Amino acid sequence: MEKIAYIGVDVHKDTNSAFMFYRDDQGNPSYYEIGTIASGSVPMMKAIRKALSNCNLDPGFEVLVGYEAGPTSYGLCKSLQGHGYHCVIIAPTTIKKAPGERIKTDRRDAKMLAMALATDAYKSVYILDDEDQATREFTRARNTLKGHLKKVKQQLLSFLLRLGRAYTDSGNNWTQKYMKWVESLEFNDPMLQYSFQTYLQEIKDLEVKIDMMDKMIEGISNQERYKDKVEKLVCFTGIETHTALALVCEVGDFHRFPSAREFSSYIGLCPGQVSSGKHIQYTGITKTGNSRVRTLLVEATKGIKRSNPYSKSWRISNRQQGQSPEIIAYADRGAKRIKKRMQNLAFRCNKNVNVATAAGARELACFVWGMMTGNIA
Repeated sequence: MEKIAYIGVDVHKDTNSAFMFYRDDQGNPSYYEIGTIASGSVPMMKAIRKALSNCNLDPGFEVLVGYEAGPTSYGLCKSLQGHGYHCVIIAPTTIKKAPGERIKTDRRDAKMLAMALATDAYKSVYILDDEDQATREFTRARNTLKGHLKKVKQQLLSFLLRLGRAYTDSGNNWTQKYMKWVESLEFNDPMLQYSFQTYLQEIKDLEVKIDMMDKMIEGISNQERYKDKVEKLVCFTGIETHTALALVCEVGDFHRFPSAREFSSYIGLCPGQVSSGKHIQYTGITKTGNSRVRTLLVEATKGIKRSNPYSKSWRISNRQQGQSPEIIAYADRGAKRIKKRMQNLAFRCNKNVNVATAAGARELACFVWGMMTGNIA
């Protein structure tokens, strides 16, 4: 008879709620409500030991602790593992919940997690090591600043448009020519001038910070830990160094996915399905799993869409230098296939541009999986 105590924990910033499920010596299911405890690994370990003692469970009982993935990340799990406890982080979308359940409390959630652990009705989240986690957070910070920069630029454009200062020359916004025009603007009203200078200085400050972080990312990608993987990924059109490094750190071990289909499903790029009897209907992409990996691949696919895969640019040629002919041919084949796929969907099948882009991103995900696992034949 198995001797395992399953402990589900509903984790919050300040407190945790825990519930334990186990089977007694006769094999009868038993429950024990650990209750609400302070956050952190030390109070959690004390509560676990006290629960085992109160239930008169002998030292032969193993302990399996599990909690849902969320903003608390890996801290509690790694700390418990470091003290000899088995701990997993559960993917929330894999937990089966009772239909029509309208009551949600911390106690119920903890009990549900304990039962999911006991019945093996869950999938655990891959836990990054400390170095990959730090690199991942750094790339996320860079992307956050990039989002702030985009928003401030939009605010400045709206500000100028409201005051009748629209850019009338030919060319795109935010080019060197456009920036010279913006910097030449002046307003008679001191409040308007101050507002304009605030927007402009914020843009310049963010650009400097992003440039510094990009240079640091180049240095990180040259470390032995990431160098080989990043150099392979940047052979694809649309995947720059920061995108490649982010993909490597977000996914971790690509070999944990047995197939390209499993990987694309993991990041939510596979269509959903609502079928019954002879009626088969497919929905949009599921959007489950790691949303950032999905976003990175979608943005990279847009880069492929804008490129000409039959005429290689000097940037791609420079990124592909030093790689084997097999890897270069695989990356080029992927770009051509994805470009053709999106064109067929958009023009021949008359699909929405977003549908075509999502299909291209799914193809790119499969090619990325093949590159990282060595399946490039």
